[in-house]
Amino acid sequence: MNTATVPEPRTAAALAARRRKTEAALERVHQAIARLRREKAQVSVAAVARRADVSRTFLYDNTEARAAVAAAMTQAGEHRFRTLAEQDAERKATWRERALNAEDALKAAHTEIFTQRTRIGELLGQIRDLQAEWTEEAILRITTENTTLKQRVRQLTTDNRTLNERLKAARSNLRFQDRRVADLEARIAEPVLKS
Repeated sequence: MNTATVPEPRTAAALAARRRKTEAALERVHQAIARLRREKAQVSVAAVARRADVSRTFLYDNTEARAAVAAAMTQAGEHRFRTLAEQDAERKATWRERALNAEDALKAAHTEIFTQRTRIGELLGQIRDLQAEWTEEAILRITTENTTLKQRVRQLTTDNRTLNERLKAARSNLRFQDRRVADLEARIAEPVLKS
């Protein structure tokens, strides 16, 4: 009895279709590179992606496509493919790190607000339970503590709002940097095409 798992027919069909689609895209990439060489045009990620009708992400993520483009660019004397990918990865990592830091700070603020609200609730419950036994001085002290805690909650709420704004700004900056990288790639490809 064979204990190996056999993929379901639908899963196998989906995997085969995906494999065929990837192979077709790779074939278009190779054809696009060959056309660019014949035309003596600059080989770049953008140019290959346009000619092969594939995304730049496909060219970066698929190892065979990335290797083909890198080899073609090296043969043409272009070494920008690797450095652009590295710069792009560094920029994305920086902005992602900032966004993650803002999210961590936001979570910490939420936790602190919850803790303070719980403490306020406990103190209010103690006031109600023991109000008859407490002196005027004790009630004044608890009221002062309550006011202080409410101010702390307001401060934490303000901090929370500020952190939310920073997180939105970091995400916006990340989107801007992504657009800027795409624009820079286009600019890098443009002067070489003109010459």
